[in-house]
Amino acid sequence: MDKIEPNLTGVPETMLWTLHNRAGEALRADGLLHDQKLVEIYRALDYDYEASFGKAQPSHASRAVVFDTEIRAFLKAHPNGVIVNLGEGLETHRFRIADNGAALWITVDLPESIAIRERFIKPDDRHRHVALSALDRRWFDEVPRGRPVFVTAQGLLMYLPPEETASLLRDMALRFPKAQLLFDHVPRWLSKATLKGHRLTPNFTIPPMPWGVDRSEIEPTMRSWAVIETVETFDYRLYRGWRGLVFRWLSRFAFWRERVPAITRVTFA
Repeated sequence: MDKIEPNLTGVPETMLWTLHNRAGEALRADGLLHDQKLVEIYRALDYDYEASFGKAQPSHASRAVVFDTEIRAFLKAHPNGVIVNLGEGLETHRFRIADNGAALWITVDLPESIAIRERFIKPDDRHRHVALSALDRRWFDEVPRGRPVFVTAQGLLMYLPPEETASLLRDMALRFPKAQLLFDHVPRWLSKATLKGHRLTPNFTIPPMPWGVDRSEIEPTMRSWAVIETVETFDYRLYRGWRGLVFRWLSRFAFWRERVPAITRVTFA
């Protein structure tokens, strides 16, 4: 079968970066993820992953594990809930997470991202695709009223201007009271580095990340942006190789923990 050229640039191209790192784990017998759909997509794209991103690292796979765990917990408590994945790209949560058939999954992403996603993952009555920016509030209307809501923003909010993210969270809190939002975030130093043109490899420059937030800032920032009931932040872990050993050792120190990426879940009031 002929391979598919993704033809993505800018922030949409980062879905290939995260796909590469997740696939690196899914292809291992001892990998963090077991996901044949992920491997299928990875192998079907005509793209030189290592030239752009280097050797696969477990970072995005470990992030996906946290998101999987939180979605499972939500669905266990709310089997008929609605999962809204903002900027989902080629993520394949729905193939790793079993539900009882009552949940609704909604993917919200840019039209070019939805187009490549639908080459491999078709929407249906319980798995809808909405070709809009996460900042376009029209996706709100796709979420049925009266059902518990869990929103994910994996690898997304750091690429948005902070004032636009703040406005989005305020509107979400008003429209979806008691909903949960799970997202990852990068520290200030990394945000500043990307604004200067941070190269991951000689062939790939990470798109600018206008929003960086250190760990101690995340809860007060969230509470200043929207009416929040709870805020919980999770460690962003690395599990493999010397980087994992160094990361675990450094994470014992408050100074370091303050300045590494992390994952936060908020519950709107």
